[in-house]
Amino acid sequence: MKRKVLVLLAAVVCTVGASTVYGQFGFSPIKRPNIANIFHPVVGAGAAYERVDHEGNKSTMEMSIVGTELIGTQQGYWMEVGHTGKNSQEPAYAKMLVTPADFAFHKMVFVMPGSDQPMEMDMDGTKGHRDTMNKDLDKWHSVGTETITVPAGTFSCEHWTKDEGQGDVWVSSKVSPMGMVKSVDNGETMVLTKVITDVKSHINGTPVKFDPQMMRQQMEKKP
Repeated sequence: MKRKVLVLLAAVVCTVGASTVYGQFGFSPIKRPNIANIFHPVVGAGAAYERVDHEGNKSTMEMSIVGTELIGTQQGYWMEVGHTGKNSQEPAYAKMLVTPADFAFHKMVFVMPGSDQPMEMDMDGTKGHRDTMNKDLDKWHSVGTETITVPAGTFSCEHWTKDEGQGDVWVSSKVSPMGMVKSVDNGETMVLTKVITDVKSHINGTPVKFDPQMMRQQMEKKP
C-alpha cells in the first residue's frame, strides 16, 4: 500500500528507547523521516548509502535483509542496519525482526562496541511509538515520478515530500529493502551509493537478553 510509508530508522530510534544504547552504537540519528513507500524484503539484498550532514560531515549506512523467522503464522524478515560515523573506524551493526504486513518490529539484536556477544531486545511493546510514527507519515504525499542519478546509478523514482516543505525523499521499487534512493532534509542529504547482493549477517553467535542495568555498570567502569 503506497500510502503506508515506512520510516525504518526513525522507528528504530524510537523503539530502542534507551538513548544510551543508541549512543554506544555510534549511529547518527536521521533527523525527521527518511522514508520509502515500499518495503521489499529480499533475503541477501541490500543497499549502501552516504549521508552528509549540514556541517559537511560524512557517514555511511547499509540496510539489508539477512534472514527470515516465523512470528506466529506471519513470515518475519531480519533487516540488518550497519553504520559508520565520522569518529568510528568499524561499522556498528544491529538487526530487527520485521513483519511486512503491519511493518511491526518484534526483536532487535545488536553487538555493543568492544564486545563479541550479541544481545537481544524485545520490541513487541512499542505500539505507542508506532502510532506516533504513523501520525507523522500522514504529513507526506507523492508529487509524481522523477528520474534521478546517484552514485549507484540512474533510477525512476516516486518523489515524496512533506507538507511543511521540510523534507523530500525519492524511492524506487527496485531497491531492497526500503526503496530509498535519495533523501534531503534540513540540510542533510543521503544518497544510494551501491545496490548490494549476496549479503550475509555481520552478527554471529547466540544472543543473550539485553540488560540495561548491566550495560550502565560496565560504562561506569570505563575510564
